[in-house]
Amino acid sequence: MSTSKFKEWKLVIVGIAFAFLWSSASTATKIGLTSAQPFVISIFRFLIAGVIMLFVTHIVLQNRMPAKREWIQIGIYGFLNITFYLGLYVIAMQQVSAGLGSLAVATNPVFIAMMSAFWFSHRIKFKNILSLVLCFMGVILAAYPLLQNSYATPFGILILLVSMVGYSLGTIYYSRVNWNGLNILTINGWQTIFGGAFLSPVLWATYRSDKNIFDISFWTSVCWLAIPVSIGAVQFWLFLLKNNPIKASYWLFLCPIFGFIIAHFMMKEPISFYTVFGVAFVICGLYIVQKKSKI
Repeated sequence: MSTSKFKEWKLVIVGIAFAFLWSSASTATKIGLTSAQPFVISIFRFLIAGVIMLFVTHIVLQNRMPAKREWIQIGIYGFLNITFYLGLYVIAMQQVSAGLGSLAVATNPVFIAMMSAFWFSHRIKFKNILSLVLCFMGVILAAYPLLQNSYATPFGILILLVSMVGYSLGTIYYSRVNWNGLNILTINGWQTIFGGAFLSPVLWATYRSDKNIFDISFWTSVCWLAIPVSIGAVQFWLFLLKNNPIKASYWLFLCPIFGFIIAHFMMKEPISFYTVFGVAFVICGLYIVQKKSKI
């Protein structure tokens, strides 16, 4: 196998792994919310994930600490990607279903592409627009039965969409900043700690002991969100971003598909022929951008 083919398959495997793990977060969050307040789940998640990543990167791998300017960059990235995005996301998940939570992730490629084109003069080719349309149509098809039957409030949907804007801003910021070779695990570990620290005052102001039961559902949810999602999925995402931020964004379209499957088995949400056709559209769109795009 040639080097280019190996790299191509590696990106595909990483993209699929990212989409699966990231899409599982909505179901894991819903499970955790049956036992605890949203910010309690978030703080425990970020603390566990951050400590593990910093131990591995600095103690095990002996990677360097961030320099002066890099601390500021990590703080900004942590605020956008953790405090703003995930802080609002966990609030929204109190008022929307797991399926709708994973569906919202699919809006990010639109935000990322439009923001990049507007602020950074990224040229969007016809094939990228075509793949965007195919993927978006696939998501709508797969989501149709869920949108008819899932519980949601206007406020919950609004907060969910606002959180996606923060996620897209964080993605663009990360891709544009010069990290001077700083290890991805180091960036991820410190941005997770910073993001959790920025949320601490909100936790202190809203905490109610009677609303939190530290049972098996709580710890299962927190540990899954901390390790496979915050560590595994985010590492995969940063790897994809480093390769190509525009192409990376298209893997987000798979998240609702995996999200529906996970929610079906874990929370009995329906899967219909709409889902099958949706998957076909998404695969076609992903094929176009992954095989043809030269951005």
